[in-house]
Amino acid sequence: MVGGFVGRAVGAVVLAVGLVVVSTATAIWWTARQDAEPRSDAIVVLGSAQYNGVPSSIFEARLEHALALWRDGVAPVVVTVGGKRSGDEFTEAEAGRDYLRAAGVPADELVAVTDGVDTLESMRLVAAEFAERGWSTAVLVTDPWHAMRAERMADDSGIDAASSPTRQGPAVQTRGTQFRYILRETAAYLLYRATGESVAGAPGIG
Repeated sequence: MVGGFVGRAVGAVVLAVGLVVVSTATAIWWTARQDAEPRSDAIVVLGSAQYNGVPSSIFEARLEHALALWRDGVAPVVVTVGGKRSGDEFTEAEAGRDYLRAAGVPADELVAVTDGVDTLESMRLVAAEFAERGWSTAVLVTDPWHAMRAERMADDSGIDAASSPTRQGPAVQTRGTQFRYILRETAAYLLYRATGESVAGAPGIG
């Protein structure tokens, strides 16, 4: 009888965990398909890899989307975010800022937040920059699967954030790629909700 109770309890826990995972993955999938572009204080571009100052294809897709939003008047300023790895000459934020400047965004409408090793640290640093400038609202630009976690971390950092995910680039090329990103983001989101910590890793995970 005791064994039967334990078995049912374990089964209930497994079922509950499974439901949480499935519901989180579904929410990530749903958020990825939304696109919010409210008039905001700034467009914030989440960093990704750069190579000697040249944005990777994933980062370039984000920057091009942010550029389109800026041209549409969504916000007067674009904030690029991201630090650098050991041995790098440029930060992700600097590479993104320089890319947008070359594309025609005036220097005084660009802000580079040049620290941050993962999304959580980056959002906290961006929030500090916002506080100094008296800003409160942002449109976040990142990959679709990263949008829900980025929004949550921005909100928890004190930014009133919406997201406008990219619709091009390696992160959205195939269904297999999309499935892998959703799985990894589900794990990262649940880890953050459970521990309040972030996890560095592949693009869209840190």
